[in-house]
Amino acid sequence: MNERQGIIIYVNQLKHAKTLRKYGNVHYISRKLKYVVMYCNQQDVEATMAKLQRLPFVKDVVPSYRPFVKTEFENAKPDKAKEYDYKTGL
Repeated sequence: MNERQGIIIYVNQLKHAKTLRKYGNVHYISRKLKYVVMYCNQQDVEATMAKLQRLPFVKDVVPSYRPFVKTEFENAKPDKAKEYDYKTGL
C-alpha cells in the first residue's frame, strides 16, 4: 500500500480547481477560504509541489505534516477520579 500525504493549495479563483485533478486526488475544496486539499503519493510530494507552485492561479502550496506527527499517546488510560465522575449520571 502506498503512503499518501496531503497538500493544501491556496488558489486565486476556484474555477481552476478542477485542473488540479491531474496532479493527485482532490479531497476537499473550500469555497469560502479558496483552498484545495489534495492527496498524492508521499515519494512524489516534492515534485508535485514544485509543479503546482509554477501554475499561474496558485498562491501558495503547503504540505501536510500529519504523517510525521506521533499519534501514539503516553497516557492513554483515563484518570480514576474522572472515571467515577462520569458514572454518576447513570
